[in-house]
Amino acid sequence: MQGQNDTVHVLENAKRLPYALVLNGLLVGVLAGGVAVIYRLLLEKGEAAMRWALGLAQDGLPGAAAWFLGLAVLGGVAGLLVRWEPLISGSGIPQVSGEMKGYLDPCWYRVLAAKLVGGTLCALGGLSVGREGPSVQLGGMVGKGVSRLLHRVRTEEKYLITCGAGAGLAAAFNAPLAGVLFALEEIHKNFSAAALVSVMTAAVAADFLSKLVFGMTPVFTFALEGALPLEEYWLLVILGVLLGALGAFYNFATLKVQALYGRSPLPEGARVVVPFLLAGVLGFWMPQVLGGGHAMVELLYGGDLLLGGMLALLAVKFLFSLLSFGSGAPGGIFFPLLVLGAYMGGSFGLVAIRYCGVSPESLNNFIILAMAGYFTAIVRAPVTGVVLIAEMTGSFSHLLSLSVVSVVAYVTAYLLRSAPIYESLLGNILKKRGIAAPQETGEKILTTAVVQLGAAVAGQPVHQLHLPAGCLLVAVRRGGQELIPRGDTVLMEGDTLVALAGTEQYAAVKAELQELCAAEPVGHQKKG
Repeated sequence: MQGQNDTVHVLENAKRLPYALVLNGLLVGVLAGGVAVIYRLLLEKGEAAMRWALGLAQDGLPGAAAWFLGLAVLGGVAGLLVRWEPLISGSGIPQVSGEMKGYLDPCWYRVLAAKLVGGTLCALGGLSVGREGPSVQLGGMVGKGVSRLLHRVRTEEKYLITCGAGAGLAAAFNAPLAGVLFALEEIHKNFSAAALVSVMTAAVAADFLSKLVFGMTPVFTFALEGALPLEEYWLLVILGVLLGALGAFYNFATLKVQALYGRSPLPEGARVVVPFLLAGVLGFWMPQVLGGGHAMVELLYGGDLLLGGMLALLAVKFLFSLLSFGSGAPGGIFFPLLVLGAYMGGSFGLVAIRYCGVSPESLNNFIILAMAGYFTAIVRAPVTGVVLIAEMTGSFSHLLSLSVVSVVAYVTAYLLRSAPIYESLLGNILKKRGIAAPQETGEKILTTAVVQLGAAVAGQPVHQLHLPAGCLLVAVRRGGQELIPRGDTVLMEGDTLVALAGTEQYAAVKAELQELCAAEPVGHQKKG
């Protein structure tokens, strides 16, 4: 790879990058979508087998003994897989983000194999983990594999990883727009024309494959009678504040449970057995909370759950999800947190109907609104949250109310100083692995940053810029033109700075360059 990533080759490759990305993005979308569809089918079959085995276990003592023995074996094998390839632990989204920042460099085919098997074992065991985070990681590894097999440069590889991540989410949720936005907002951390077009190509291809297999039906089929009346929007502010606070608590509790597992005397591989055995107990007591959460969502469709039952399911699902994910099992938090949000919204809606005169037909509105708000409070990706829930419910007529709840939840979580969950999880991974900075390999990577409206650098000549150390500014893209930067080149709002960095400095250069081009706070902006 060294000869493919020297300065001259990287700059020459950049000229054809926008065109190559569309074709390679399509290839990655088809392959990543195919892998995500296979993974989704495996999980569905695994959860169905779990329900069948649970039915046999309830017939008598021999069945119950076989049930717990089987769960212990499944947990043991999953633990061995995590020991064999530690980067399959948990969601997978922080791992992809860490690779994009230059901190991690997993073996793509090991992660693919181990995550597929490990996720299926979790479904067979009934753990409360989701398929969406693993689908993002699987898609990202497909993108990396395509890059390595086609001998692409590292700059293009990062785009292809982003394409795969977006395709994985699109196929997992039947939500191509959310896949695009999540990949750019959470993984790539940059909205550029090259990234947008290539990721969109990949996500649409993956969504097409998913719909061929699973049909056109949205993931959630809530019957929505109409939008919430404007005079009831004050309830959305209260709901947003509650979701923001509960989201901050979820992030705190997730990290705390991970720390408790880390301090336990159990070996790392054996910790995964704990939620498998807990699933065995819950299978006899409250089987609805097993699995990702589809069974719990189906209970909401009829609207027959009472407030007490809804709160009980919410509490048990919350604790079981924390213990499942915190153990390091290869599964995500994406879908379980949406289920938790749905039950929070359902509980809030029942209270509003009983005490605030809200129409009973509005209950489902509060359910989907809370899913978006809770997701936003935890992940801190509000645009993705709004579009995701709109696509998953098949209705775009609630964008205003979704946006209100999401913005209020976002601000509340921010004021509570709750860090985005995936950034916190990545920090834990790097700390556990003793990684402080990526290793220098001599490879060069291009990174970009857009000069935002109100940025301090707008109107400044290049020679006055305080560029990050280890950064070489190689181009300024303005409209359809690419300028060679000179000392007297004056930057304008909307310009895209293209910089070259080595692998060791890449993460720091990318972060500092984007901060340099960011809009200043309103009180600090230049007077016009």
